[in-house]
Amino acid sequence: MSMEKVCKTIHQYNKEPVKEADMHKLLEIAEDYGKVKNYVYSRYGGIAGLSKLYPGYTVQNEMTGSGYRETLGIPSVYFYLAIFDALGDIKSQWTRTKTKVSKLVNQNEGFSEEDKHYLRFLLKVSNAFEETLNQKPVELSKAVQKQYDKVAAKVDAEKLQRYLRRQVRKHHARLHTDRADGFSIAERAYRYADHGIYISIKEKRKRIFIPLTDNKQYKSQLYIKLYPKESRIEIKAPINVAVRGHGDYMKQVGVSTGLYTMLTTDEGRHYGEELGRYQIEYADWIREQTRVYNRNRNENPGRKKYNAKKKRMEERLHSYINHELNCFLKEEKPRTVYVVKLPKPRSGGVNKRINHSMAQWQRGYIRKRMLQKCKEQAVEVVEVIGKDISNECSSCGALGKKEKGEFICPECGYQSEEKTNTARNVKKRGQGGGALNRKGTYS
Repeated sequence: MSMEKVCKTIHQYNKEPVKEADMHKLLEIAEDYGKVKNYVYSRYGGIAGLSKLYPGYTVQNEMTGSGYRETLGIPSVYFYLAIFDALGDIKSQWTRTKTKVSKLVNQNEGFSEEDKHYLRFLLKVSNAFEETLNQKPVELSKAVQKQYDKVAAKVDAEKLQRYLRRQVRKHHARLHTDRADGFSIAERAYRYADHGIYISIKEKRKRIFIPLTDNKQYKSQLYIKLYPKESRIEIKAPINVAVRGHGDYMKQVGVSTGLYTMLTTDEGRHYGEELGRYQIEYADWIREQTRVYNRNRNENPGRKKYNAKKKRMEERLHSYINHELNCFLKEEKPRTVYVVKLPKPRSGGVNKRINHSMAQWQRGYIRKRMLQKCKEQAVEVVEVIGKDISNECSSCGALGKKEKGEFICPECGYQSEEKTNTARNVKKRGQGGGALNRKGTYS
């Protein structure tokens, strides 16, 4: 029986400072890699390029015939990786555009349900979307064409198509990158040996050698991140690891998240109680450094020390988060974890210091790491609807009041810590049908 696996990213680092000449050669590759991506963005990122995005071989063939690789002198292994990297970005950008337009359609009170249905059809069916944007007649396969004709007969199709084109022109952005600090590399362009890695460069049959801090070897597409000012590199290797199931992981655990205490369970246990201190210290430092920098901007102050300390503080914060999540899984032994689906960040309030602390809240990182760690341990994660979840009594369901971190129910007299009450409600909703996704597992 095949064992379920999950992808995770492994990081490798150089053991010694990278020589200036070698770093220059790597930066040349990164610069050309970015130029290829920008060329693809400009040529295929617009409406005219839609028909060539899937599966992408048309773009590959046209780029081969363009002679651009020979102009740059970049090895083919990097050239084609840059092409497909850019195509992936363009596809993601079109997905974001469609999502934005779809949201606007649903919110438009001037449209009837038939109008919205027609526009959603155009957004969903790729050929119809492409032909509409290019102002061509919508011609689909026989079965889909029949559906389209039925939907279009109930609306002013020409008017709605003009609306769709207008919104796409407004919200679809052409991509461009000015970054030249990294590139992807295929297996045939590198070789592990001699406690390090040999990386192909632009010179034919030449590679540079970089000793590494470990002797691990991988056979997959890698990403090389460059830090020229620090004379170092970082290698990111995606690997598939076996999911580790635990026979003693049987509990159903509801958790509430917070800015000051990372996780509180439905049984009142806390994980990450120092998170608030770390985050406020981090946010206050950034706020002060920004103030000092803006005050001395005319003197062109350097940012090397600032970036180095910021990185150290982020690493310390992330290390703490990961440690506490590991403790949570090890001690709670959950089979299922119920969490609230977090809303999008809102505009700030009156207190600027609190606003800045909220802006630096690592909730996105916490969620991402929780999902990853739970998946690696075969733990199911279920998100639940969070409306009024902290105001309801977890005992009787009535609306209660919160005072100084305590929840008090005026109906039944139940009293507990505010976050514990919320975690109990999270668990109740997850088990009682309030889950957004009853399958609950996230990849």
